Amino acid sequence: MKQIKSKPVSVKQKASKDKSKTQDALHFGNGGELHQTAGGSHPPLTTNQGLPLADNQNSLKATPRGPTLLEDFILREKITHFDHERIPERIVHARGTGVHGYFELTHSLERYTRARILTELGVKTPLFARFSTVAGGSGSSDTPRDVRGFAVKFYTKEGNWDLVGNNIPVFFIQDAIKFPDLIHAVKMEPDRGFPQAATAHDTFWDYMSLTPEAMHMVMWIMSDRTIPRSLRMMEGFGIHSFRLLNDDGESTFVKFHWRPKLGLQSTVWDEAVKIAGADPDFHRRDMFESIAAGNFPEWEFAVQLFTQEQADQFPFDHLDPTKLIPEEWAPLQVIGRMVLDRWPDNFFAETEQVAFCPSHVVPGIDFSNDPLLQGRLFSYLDTQLSRLGSPNFHQLPINAPKCPFANQQRDGQMQMQVPKGRVSYDPSSLAADSARETPRSGFVSAAVNDHGDKEQNKGRLRPASFADHYSQARQFYSSQTQFEQTHIASALAFELSKVDTLHVRAAMVGHLRHIDADLAQRVADALALEKLPPAPPSAVPVQNFKPSPALRTIGKMKPSLDGRTVAILVADGSDGATITSIAQAVRAAGATVKIVAPKVGGAKLADGTLLSADGQLSGTPSVMFDAVALVLSREGAETLSQDAAAVDFVRDAYGHLKAIAFDRGAEALLDQAHVQKGAGVVKTSAKAAFLTAAKTRQWEREKTLRMLA
Repeated sequence: MKQIKSKPVSVKQKASKDKSKTQDALHFGNGGELHQTAGGSHPPLTTNQGLPLADNQNSLKATPRGPTLLEDFILREKITHFDHERIPERIVHARGTGVHGYFELTHSLERYTRARILTELGVKTPLFARFSTVAGGSGSSDTPRDVRGFAVKFYTKEGNWDLVGNNIPVFFIQDAIKFPDLIHAVKMEPDRGFPQAATAHDTFWDYMSLTPEAMHMVMWIMSDRTIPRSLRMMEGFGIHSFRLLNDDGESTFVKFHWRPKLGLQSTVWDEAVKIAGADPDFHRRDMFESIAAGNFPEWEFAVQLFTQEQADQFPFDHLDPTKLIPEEWAPLQVIGRMVLDRWPDNFFAETEQVAFCPSHVVPGIDFSNDPLLQGRLFSYLDTQLSRLGSPNFHQLPINAPKCPFANQQRDGQMQMQVPKGRVSYDPSSLAADSARETPRSGFVSAAVNDHGDKEQNKGRLRPASFADHYSQARQFYSSQTQFEQTHIASALAFELSKVDTLHVRAAMVGHLRHIDADLAQRVADALALEKLPPAPPSAVPVQNFKPSPALRTIGKMKPSLDGRTVAILVADGSDGATITSIAQAVRAAGATVKIVAPKVGGAKLADGTLLSADGQLSGTPSVMFDAVALVLSREGAETLSQDAAAVDFVRDAYGHLKAIAFDRGAEALLDQAHVQKGAGVVKTSAKAAFLTAAKTRQWEREKTLRMLA
């Protein structure tokens, strides 16, 4: 195997690898989960055929870190049943927004792979990207606290490549056999049918409290990452380790990353809640309007490359999907860009019918033994068969490759092609134009030696290298700014306050003690727990990794107004020159301007001209914008001071830490909203100060406005 030029990763806290040679893996009781119940007897857990299960937490593998075996009928039955629970809406990721675009490679990976999409510079490969929430149905809102799906279908010269990921680089569980239980727990509770698109309920947190491996993901979902300002301002991750194969058959591990050109930005929780009421389609509309205006969203495409030798130095197992590789240990290499430039012609035909499958790869890209990935390779295809009703779903225009494709698969529902001739099998000698294998250029799997004994009750093992559930959760929390840490603590307090079962609340706080003592105490105090619950046993000692600034959100915001929107609130009598001056400055800084008035028809300015409005005040609250300017006559401001919508417009902008510009006439409205002049609240004449403040949020203001954990 060729060595990668980057220096080997050196980490002081290295996981111990000198355990007893007879113990290749640890078999924690059902994968290390804590079995706490409210009492009572429990019937045996069985398959649908009545077969009692000894282990419902780990899929069957050739070796502890080896590939998942097709013979695992328990895994197949469980996931097959789960995949077919809903027709036709997606069980997860139902609420989605799809956009066409292209991918352009800027740096070749020819040394590591023969995949043409990763080796041919300057080629613009068409693609379709779909962004989605996970928990809610297709009719839910865009802005709940939730993981966002980030899936991209590349229509390459060698076939379709689907990179199916999220805006979070890790996941809740380590093994695909647990996925149905995770989603059952997060979905609406089956006896009452609510809550919709929310994790703040008993079944979700009960499952989390019994699943220590999820603690790293818990930190991510309680962070600002899960309430993004825009789909255009999210990172994307392939999550799993994949393999790249070069012409010599040499294999290199790779993790895929998307980084938004606009930088990261999130909402604050109160703002996200209000946006859901004001505009449930906020993210979808934002994407549509951006593309319609020619402001095409763009992401850098980056990779982390590492060898097996480097992976052996990590103090965790890179095959564990609850772990990430910090950028400080394996730097990101930017190799290309994605540009989204065309909205679908038909939402159903494209966004709803697009079918992503992680198993769709091209020659030069292969899979790792990540047990969650191994299950996804089966599950996604099975799900598409249920949703789209036929194994011919690949013939739908949105799913069809843009390169020639041919095989001996025939018939079935929705067959839209007309295969000719008598040959429908391979090999054959009766047709000169029959499709044939191409050993030299076709897909081949990495030559990996997986060996070990699969004896009775020894195939369903969680490898010992997967045992550390808290160290990266601790690293993530310690990497956040003080504001983000407060947001995490407050999010946990809010979510757990919706949990009726006291022992579940206490169990979660116990887990937090392994992550950060102050965090656990803050959440315990916010829940009014009489005493700090005990921490559950940890399978291995929790390590202290150096904080990684790359894990922050606030620190990755770009000091720019590109892609942002500023509202100017006007009314009858407003000064046209001030409006023009502010609008020109905002547009010159790269932002979009929207005029908001009490009436949708607009407002008569002081000079008698009619200024049309982009939105009516009562239906266009300040939560829709990144900053606001108030340009009002004294009479107009006094009139609006009696309007709750106008007062809320100003009060919410202030409460959501946004920049506010005001002219002399607007002061009456500021006073009515109890907004204090100061940082981020400036006169319209101070345009430079307003534009600077509008590029970020006034985080110091937050602690004076609301009680946080």
